[in-house]
Parts: sequence; C-alpha cells; structure tokens
Amino acid sequence: MAEKYVIEAQSREIVGKKVSQLRRQGIVPVTVYGPKAQPVNLQVPYRPLQLALLKAGGTNLIEINVGGNTTPVLAREVQRDILRNDILHVDFFAVDMTAKIRIDVPLHFVGESPAVATKKGILVTGPTTITIETLPSHLLNQIEIDISGLNEVGDSIHVRDLKLDKEVIVINDVDEMIARISQPAAARSEEDAAAEEAEAAGEVEIIKKGKADEEEEG
Repeated sequence: MAEKYVIEAQSREIVGKKVSQLRRQGIVPVTVYGPKAQPVNLQVPYRPLQLALLKAGGTNLIEINVGGNTTPVLAREVQRDILRNDILHVDFFAVDMTAKIRIDVPLHFVGESPAVATKKGILVTGPTTITIETLPSHLLNQIEIDISGLNEVGDSIHVRDLKLDKEVIVINDVDEMIARISQPAAARSEEDAAAEEAEAAGEVEIIKKGKADEEEEG
C-alpha cells in the first residue's frame, strides 16, 4: 500500500495574475478538483509542498488539510518556472476512495541478470511505466521487476509475468515485453557478417553456374 503525505493548506482568494504576490511570499497557489466537487483554490507554503511532491510523486496519495478537513488527492499537473524550475502552480485531483482509478506506475528494476553479469547478453527494456486500475487504497508507488532470473540470451519478462495483488488490474497488453536479454552488438555484427558472407558466396556460386550454363548453350 502506498504511503500518505499531509500538506497544510489555506483557502485562497487571490487568483489570476495577482498570484505572483503569493509566490514572492513563498506561497504556491494550488487547485483541487474532482468528479464530485467544484474546483477549490488553495495556497500552500513552498517548502512543505516541494517535499511532499518530491516524495509522493504522482502515484502516492497526499492529504490536503484545510482547517481540520482533509481531502485525499493525487498530484496531476505541476507547473514550473522554465529557467529556475521553481514550482508555480499545482493541480490536485480529489480522489474518491470508493471508486477505482487508473494511473501509470513507474517500473523499478532490481537484482542482477546473470546473462548481463557474464557478458553473454545485454538488457533491453520496454515501457518505463505500467497502467493499473485499482482503488486508491491499493495504489502502488512503483512496481519492482526482478531481472535476476534472466540467465540466457532470449530470456524475457512480459506483463503477464507480473505478480500483483488481485485488487490491482493491469491495463497493458499481457504480451507486452518489459525486459529481454539480447545478444551484444558485437556478437550480432559477427553473425550478420557471417550471414552476409554466406549469402555473397551463394550469389557468386549462382553467377558462376549461370555463366557455365550460358557457355554450354553457346
């Protein structure tokens, strides 16, 4: 189960271009919206917001507390200054704890592939995230992919191999490749060169045979 983080917020009356005065005071304007309520404008101190976003990302629940009333949310859009990367505004999605949601969860590779360790092959990876559907209480902050079982060239891990709780439904195609051991580039080049030589030799043989046939017919 994913961790929860709490942010203390206050109601915000200042909107539009005037929010720049809030930023100068170290306060970030945020908006909370959801399917069951109108958008609510709030303001949050910069540093606590920065830390919460850093730790929670977009896959952990954050509880926004306004005067003792808490709302579970997910960070949906973080607007930043192009040059300084400072947080300018955040949109939070108010989560209905009784309704399933879809979210992209990052993949995290763990372990060491024996094939890679012995330089038999190289690790080729697929998507960096997997889309899941579940209740907010079962959200995952990441999905660990153990590659220690990839022993030989050709060994692979697909979406169908993921072992997740029954409450978590994976939306991706079950046949989608997550990781595979492929031959090193040098080995592929040698095989390609050998194949090209064999093909060229075959063409030479066919040409020679063709010329011989022509001479016989002549």
